[in-house]
Amino acid sequence: MKKYLCIMRSKPANNEKCEAPSPTDMEAMFAKFNAWKEEFKDNIIDMGGKLADGKVVTSEKVIDGPFAETNEIAGGFMIVAAEDIEKAVLVAQKSPGVYPGSSVEVREINQP
Repeated sequence: MKKYLCIMRSKPANNEKCEAPSPTDMEAMFAKFNAWKEEFKDNIIDMGGKLADGKVVTSEKVIDGPFAETNEIAGGFMIVAAEDIEKAVLVAQKSPGVYPGSSVEVREINQP
């Protein structure tokens, strides 16, 4: 099987306050998430996680970052195993983490 890096992207949060989800909404969200994880348990190698601030390294210097200059920010990642990119895309498409305003970039990890 090939490995694929899935980079989760979303638009930067605006300064509007969002209402916290109700316990019922949270329960429904966790149920969807757990059902998705179970359906693709043979494909999900590393659930990854949310990305925090870090550093940008160049040959000349190290600076705080990353600094997004686009309208989307990479907020998390996961690694999946699949026979081909179409299957890896299916895993990403069915994720409850894909919602309006978000996207997942799926890239094959070249292996020697």
